[in-house]
Amino acid sequence: MTRTLLALGAAAVALTAVPAGARQYSTVIKCSGYRNGQCVAWNRLTKEQARDIGVGFVFPKDYTYTQFNTIPQTVVTQYSLSPDARYVSTDGYIYVVDPNSYAVTKVITVPGS
Repeated sequence: MTRTLLALGAAAVALTAVPAGARQYSTVIKCSGYRNGQCVAWNRLTKEQARDIGVGFVFPKDYTYTQFNTIPQTVVTQYSLSPDARYVSTDGYIYVVDPNSYAVTKVITVPGS
């Protein structure tokens, strides 16, 4: 009986295992719970989840945004980026974030990243 339970437990763990690639985490953090309009729980996204970020995704207000002067000048010029917007640079992408709504308005793939 004990062997049967151990075998069932091992099978359950094996069936719920996550592929190793899904466990590689990005630098993107997303709110996963709100209370009274304020974020109270955060989750770090995997690299796969971060690649799925698109226009409309909302970053937290207190997210650590990328400094404008660290964005490659060729990208700033090509996409007419403004120092008035907010930016998130991670995993070969630059996300242009509206400074009022904190929603992504444009996703830029950085060449050579």
